[in-house]
Formats: sequence, structure tokens, C-alpha cells
Amino acid sequence: MIDEAPPELQILQDVLNEIGRAAIAVSGGVDSMTLAIVAGRLPGNEIEVFHALSPAVPADASVRVRQHAEQEAWRLHEINAGEFDDPKYRDNPVNRCFYCKSNLYGTIASHTTETVLSGTNLDDLGDYRPGLEAAHRHSVRHPFVEAEIDKDTVRAIARHLALDDLAELPAAPCLSSRVETGLRIEGNQLTLIDAVEKFIRRRLGADTVRCRIRRKEVIIELGEEELEALSEKDRGELRTVISAMFEADGIAKPLDFRPYRMGSAFLRRAAAANG
Repeated sequence: MIDEAPPELQILQDVLNEIGRAAIAVSGGVDSMTLAIVAGRLPGNEIEVFHALSPAVPADASVRVRQHAEQEAWRLHEINAGEFDDPKYRDNPVNRCFYCKSNLYGTIASHTTETVLSGTNLDDLGDYRPGLEAAHRHSVRHPFVEAEIDKDTVRAIARHLALDDLAELPAAPCLSSRVETGLRIEGNQLTLIDAVEKFIRRRLGADTVRCRIRRKEVIIELGEEELEALSEKDRGELRTVISAMFEADGIAKPLDFRPYRMGSAFLRRAAAANG
């Protein structure tokens, strides 16, 4: 049984029809993927889809984009946004996302003359989001925001469209968000973070997993129920395997397990101090 269409879907379609031809930045998450699918299915609408390949993007996300691109007959462009060539991004300041998105939107603009769209929704407006400033400078539009759609409604739209693999997809910010503010972003460390998180998900069957690299330690964050169910034996076995993975990459830091906390590697005090 297909869920009833949220009333906001028609508003979103009206916004997209008004925009017309567009280039959509797709990360592989539920927001941008759902936006691209809704836009691409509108009669007579022509879209281009841009997906950045980067150490900061989990490989699973790129696979998901390619699968849907084939199913939806998107004109998919896989690009190198060039953020790893930007020392300001690599230095990982509090406004790292500004440099990331500036590189992304600038690269997309160099490949198309169409209006660039993002999957930003209303819930994204209530936090410190320097990437939105980059979007503003590149005249990027946010159809979900224009249609007053939040994250729950995005998921409801995905369920209505029978996009079961997307509707319940856990939030998955870029892998650079796992590195504490001020620590240099290294591609090999992001690849390692992705591998560790995949290992834990397979081992525990956990949905919420974050591997955080801090200055003095590595933190594995799990959902509260998953953390409470983790026995001392499991902790010991996981600590042994994960520590060996980090040591093989030249990183020797203590490892601990803690409850998941959104954005815990982001030092907000530093952000406040910088305005």
C-alpha cells in the first residue's frame, strides 16, 4: 500500500515547474535524492544531476546515486569538486562547509548554465550552516525550503513514491564531519573512518554509528540502545579490531565508546568566538 501524498508534494512540484530546467547537487542522502526524483519525474522537466566523488563521500552513497540514476534515466555527471585542493577546506576550520560547498557549487557552475538546486530542507536552517552562505553566493535555490518542507515531510514524500531504500535512510553527513574542528582533513583518514563505520554496522547491525577522530582519542558513537546492549566482551573485541585498523594507518590513540551526539566533533565554542 502506497502512503498518501503529503499536500506539500504538490507545492514542491509547483516550485520545480516554476524553476524549469535545473542542475541538482545530489549527495546520495534522502533529501537530495528525493528532490532529484521528484524533479526528474515531472512531465517535460529536464534536469542534470551532479554528484561529487571525494574521500569525504561514502562509497555507498555513490553506488546509491548511480543505481537511481540508471532507474530514473538521469543525466548524471560525476565530478571532482576540488575541495581537497583547497587548503582552507583541508585546515578544517569552523566554517569548513563554506569552502566545501563553494568548491562544489563553483564546479557545478563550470559545467552547466542551469539553475543549481540543493536538497536543503527547513530543519537545516536552524543550525550553524556555513554551507548555506556558499549556496547564497552561487545563487543556489532550495526547493524544499521554498515549499516549506522539513525532514519528516521529505521522508513522507519518499515513502509515497515507494522509495523504500531512501525513506528510512539514516542521516549520513560527509565523512569530514567526523574529524574534530582544527584537525587537518586527510583523505586516507576519511577512507578509514568509512571502513570502521561499515565494520561496526555489520558487526552490530547498528543504524547509528559515528567514528570520531579527536585530538587525543578516537570515539565510537552509537545509539543509546545499541550502546547499552554492548557487552564488555563486545567492547573489547571491537576495540582490538578498530585499534588495529587505525594503527595500520599510523594513528595510535585511545579508543572509547559513547552515546551518539550530533556534530560532536564540531567545536561550537570556536564557531561562536569567530562570529
